Amino acid sequence: MKFPAKVDSFFIKFIVSAITIISLVYLYPLYRDYAAGSLTTQTTVIILVLLFLSVGFLLWVIFFIQYVFYDEYLLVKGGPIRSRIQYEDITQVNPSDNIYTGYRILSAKIGLEIFYKTGAFGSVKISPKDEKQFLSELMKRSPQAKIHPKLQ
Repeated sequence: MKFPAKVDSFFIKFIVSAITIISLVYLYPLYRDYAAGSLTTQTTVIILVLLFLSVGFLLWVIFFIQYVFYDEYLLVKGGPIRSRIQYEDITQVNPSDNIYTGYRILSAKIGLEIFYKTGAFGSVKISPKDEKQFLSELMKRSPQAKIHPKLQ
């Protein structure tokens, strides 16, 4: 069962700002070389390819986030970043609105924090679009996990 991540306006604004800054950083040298009369086709192609790769990678990581329930584990993936969380290792699930710290694969300001035994960081913050159905499925597969009362 697959659950896409919810995307809120905060993240849209954040991504637009990040893409604007990245674009300015890449395009300023083109403008500078053009104004100086030293712009070459090779320089233009290299800078534009790097710009598109950087922006493409950022969009891939942010907008292709999924949480997939497999028989043995929960797969949390965002672009090339993937975490396999065994159901028996999940200890608790809490609401989370602190997106600035910790290990997170989400695209919304408010989400869930899943604590588990085997993780390098001890927890992962996620933001499934259908939170209630996600929690219902998680409880079927991980009945030992403690769900915060706010989420029930």
